[in-house]
Amino acid sequence: MALLLDLIYGLAVCLGWPFLLYRRLKRGPGSLSLRERLGNVPSRPVSAHCVWIHGVSLGEINAARTIVAEFENRSPETIVVISSTTQTGLQRARSLYPKHTVFRFPLDFSFIIRRVLRRVRPSVIILMELEVWPNLIEVAAAQGIPVMIANGRVTEEKSMRRFKRPIIRALARRMFRRIRWVGAQDETYARRFVELGVPAERVEISGSVKYDAADVADRIDGQDRLAEEMTIDTSAPLWVCGSTGPDEEAQVLDAYKSVLHNVPYLQLAIIPRKPERFDEVANLIAQRGHTCLRRSGAAPLVPPNVQQPHSVFLGDTMGELRKFYALATVVFVGRSLVPLGGSDVMEVAGLAKPVLVGPHTDNFAEAVELLLASGGGLRVASSDALAAAVMGVLRDSVRRERMGRAARETVMARRGATALTVSRILDLGQIE
Repeated sequence: MALLLDLIYGLAVCLGWPFLLYRRLKRGPGSLSLRERLGNVPSRPVSAHCVWIHGVSLGEINAARTIVAEFENRSPETIVVISSTTQTGLQRARSLYPKHTVFRFPLDFSFIIRRVLRRVRPSVIILMELEVWPNLIEVAAAQGIPVMIANGRVTEEKSMRRFKRPIIRALARRMFRRIRWVGAQDETYARRFVELGVPAERVEISGSVKYDAADVADRIDGQDRLAEEMTIDTSAPLWVCGSTGPDEEAQVLDAYKSVLHNVPYLQLAIIPRKPERFDEVANLIAQRGHTCLRRSGAAPLVPPNVQQPHSVFLGDTMGELRKFYALATVVFVGRSLVPLGGSDVMEVAGLAKPVLVGPHTDNFAEAVELLLASGGGLRVASSDALAAAVMGVLRDSVRRERMGRAARETVMARRGATALTVSRILDLGQIE
């Protein structure tokens, strides 16, 4: 099986090398990190036990924070290493875990995976959410290394459809049968893991560790400095639109224009999900007649032929989204007005902020439904509906407070997934 997978990967590389070369030229050498991609990762210090945690990108790396912290408390002698697939995930991991070994996930060729396992020597491998790789699971199983999925979720439209394709189905079932334990976020995800091939007795509903990761606080360190440096007026309302996606910022700016007619002192901050879109969104803000004030310190973009333009704040740095949320009066959580699956609502809820989302929230379906049912959030279907919801929340302070309180209580009531997950890891990895 490993040889077959290697042949498939080799064919994919042969066909895809022009794209890889283009990406390297566009994003710079760090976008590929060939040394680590080929398995030349740091060798870990000698220790009785090691846990390897892998997350594809920013969201999964953030979610792993509580698992890493729980290990530091319950098994401080155990070494934890972290890997990520994307550049943004890698940067975030190095920022969050400066005391731990962090590396880019290698290419999933069997000989490369064996090289990594020799260097890392993990007692157990933890894959966050659904970051499964066939050769990693195949080779680890052959070496007796348990592979587990933490905070597991399987989307119907994307993941289930892909794994059910005729060519992939048999390979997927073989791969999922080798998973030793799955901590699924909810009953729906648990059922899907079983359908994919994980033995039912190995699937457990753990809840989401993101409830544990959400800061339950009224203030976040650094929020006042952020406000001061960006000239955000903390005495006036601030609408924060976080983790926005393509074609969504235009709808947000349409809604903002409408709201300004009724609430002329409202401030707007937009924080795009992907850093490669920062310049694109900055130009869009200026084209719409606003001065774009950038968190990075880049020169403001001033719209031509506009007298007294409103300023719009652009969060074009990494790792500061929570600070923007902490300053917000109302929050729209992005990638939900467009069909991108939505973004994490829990960190907003933990800060007791009213939450607005669009119709596309498949990636966080349970959390969003719980938030809506509690009264902590509102769903909108369009730019016009978004404007109306923002105005409604701004005009009613009692409602705004009630929504924030309900959102926080939703988070508090569902904590505990981290402790359960770490207990299972310790048991399966035979870590004391």
